[in-house]
Amino acid sequence: MTKKIKITDLPDFDMAEHLKSDEDIAQYLTLVLEENDPAELSHALGTIARARGMTEVARASGLTREALYKALRPSSQPRFDTIARVCTALGVKLVAQVAHA
Repeated sequence: MTKKIKITDLPDFDMAEHLKSDEDIAQYLTLVLEENDPAELSHALGTIARARGMTEVARASGLTREALYKALRPSSQPRFDTIARVCTALGVKLVAQVAHA
């Protein structure tokens, strides 16, 4: 007989733990951008920043650590300037592609 597993017994999934390389980060960000959801983009950038080290990313972007957390929470609506600074600090760039119908 199989033992039933409770949802509360499952480990928490943290995407930041799986972003080990620049390629992992670029692939994750590309998938998120394809969803075209600004809130998810903020969340993904926050996840990537946690994977890289929030303090280091804050320093490289010119933001305080607190401002970075605030700007990248899912409910925030950061300015494009903030997104661009964070992307530069993370070593990634946003790329435009022709949208396919």
